[in-house]
Amino acid sequence: MGTKNRNGQARTMTHTTTNEIWVFGDLRTRQLLDWSLKVLVKAAGLAGETGNRVVMFSLTPAETNLLTVSEGDACAIQGTVEDEAIAWGANVVYLFENDRFEAPTPHLFADALTPVFKERSPRLVLFPLTDFGRDLAARTAAAARAGLMADCVELRPGEDGSVVGLCPAWGGEIMAEITYAPGHGTGFATVQPHGATGEKDPRNSGRVERVALVDVPEAKGIRLVSSRPVPITADDIENARTVVVGGAGLGSMENFGQVRQLATAVAGQVAATRPPVLDHWIAEDRLIGQTGKTVSPNLLISVGTSGAVQYTAGIMGSGTIVAINRDPSAPIFRLADIGVVADATTFLPLLTSRTRQAFMRRLADDMCADLPEQLGKSSFGEKIRVLRETQGWSKEHLAEATGQTPEFIADVESGDISPPVAFILRLSNAYGVDPGSFLRGEEKERIRDQRTQAYVNRTRNYSYQTLTSGAENDHLRAFMVTIEPHHDHKPVAYKHEGEEFIFVMEGKLEFTLGGQVHALKQGESIHFHSNTPHKLKSLSAEVTRCIVILYTI
Repeated sequence: MGTKNRNGQARTMTHTTTNEIWVFGDLRTRQLLDWSLKVLVKAAGLAGETGNRVVMFSLTPAETNLLTVSEGDACAIQGTVEDEAIAWGANVVYLFENDRFEAPTPHLFADALTPVFKERSPRLVLFPLTDFGRDLAARTAAAARAGLMADCVELRPGEDGSVVGLCPAWGGEIMAEITYAPGHGTGFATVQPHGATGEKDPRNSGRVERVALVDVPEAKGIRLVSSRPVPITADDIENARTVVVGGAGLGSMENFGQVRQLATAVAGQVAATRPPVLDHWIAEDRLIGQTGKTVSPNLLISVGTSGAVQYTAGIMGSGTIVAINRDPSAPIFRLADIGVVADATTFLPLLTSRTRQAFMRRLADDMCADLPEQLGKSSFGEKIRVLRETQGWSKEHLAEATGQTPEFIADVESGDISPPVAFILRLSNAYGVDPGSFLRGEEKERIRDQRTQAYVNRTRNYSYQTLTSGAENDHLRAFMVTIEPHHDHKPVAYKHEGEEFIFVMEGKLEFTLGGQVHALKQGESIHFHSNTPHKLKSLSAEVTRCIVILYTI
């Protein structure tokens, strides 16, 4: 290695340490670097009380100092790591260089860093609480035969000059205070990035030192074949804008299903604390917390969660937190922006229903706006797409539910066409929302007038005999249709809003729906969307009589 004393001999770990606190800077992605900088802020806070210096160290290929931001497979240059680190409180930045660091792995970094730690003997070495950070911390601490405090939420000075780590224990129910044994030498710790408080100051000054590490040992038995960024998918909870989290307080898998329904209603992702995962209510990749994933959505709804530190450590970056719990003293309320003291199994169905109603109201407003161009071409269509995808519907499924074609749905979502109001009404039925629950009074009045006029036209012009007198304003109406032998009911196809049910009382009926022809005998029936063109014809030598049940919005 290239880190030796003046006599050319490698140093061994001693109990004497410097007054430096080192923080590992993970340069693999922008997000990982941000987490490293948050740990750096916590280290700077500790150093302010202990009088230590703060050092950020990173491993890079030779002569590389560019800070990159990953976006898919592309990277955009944004500045330098040194500037960022010093602005956030580092007194010194070490860039350890070797061309082999272009493909980072924990075992490679550990082999390279172990001699560095032995020679420079920092007081503390801190790693962000990530999979890579945990692995690297464990390897370097074991190689140094040193103590490792895991999953620290906070670090603070002890009364005897030691450093105390606050670490959740017993499933997060208590916060254990852990420190190193006297004369321990360099101490290692993994630290939760979230919860850091500090301000970036570009006026800060610091020293940057590049150190070439030579003779990095070859890894035995482990070889990196390839690596690529994990693609962001539609169900990625770590990048979701809205997340709904269910906890043990829901009591059963059936009740946890209400969390899924709410997540669907708010176009969000569903996640969980540890107990639902252990009970197999949800997959483990949906776990949030110190041993799971960290999320930072704009909105997080936490249902039936007590607020244990193991869990809350994973949601500290959230914008607005809404907590729902029957226990008014639950710790989650201390973190929440909005708290609801209620039984989740009673409250969630109401919240889900109101959320769906509000969503449909917004859709109706968007579609009926006087100046739709102000909304942006994709505003309405994008909401339709999000609704469809969060419901798990294909274009074909939504087309069938609304009586349209998949091509029509695609054009709506792309913003190429603006659908009729009837589309919203049929969509609301498919979504499980009564149109009457979100339509305004004047809209209901206008639809009722349209329904009344259609009723009058049908009974006057279509030779329908009404069986429900005074039903002009009703949603559900019944008619008797009589068709002469071997005659069409009318020469043109019908097409109108609503759903229809036809039952053949006498004779034989040829029923054409769109391009499909159905032959119905006495006692047979058919149910269909009335907006699909349809025709009726008698196939009998005698009159054909049908009962027609019509439902309109």
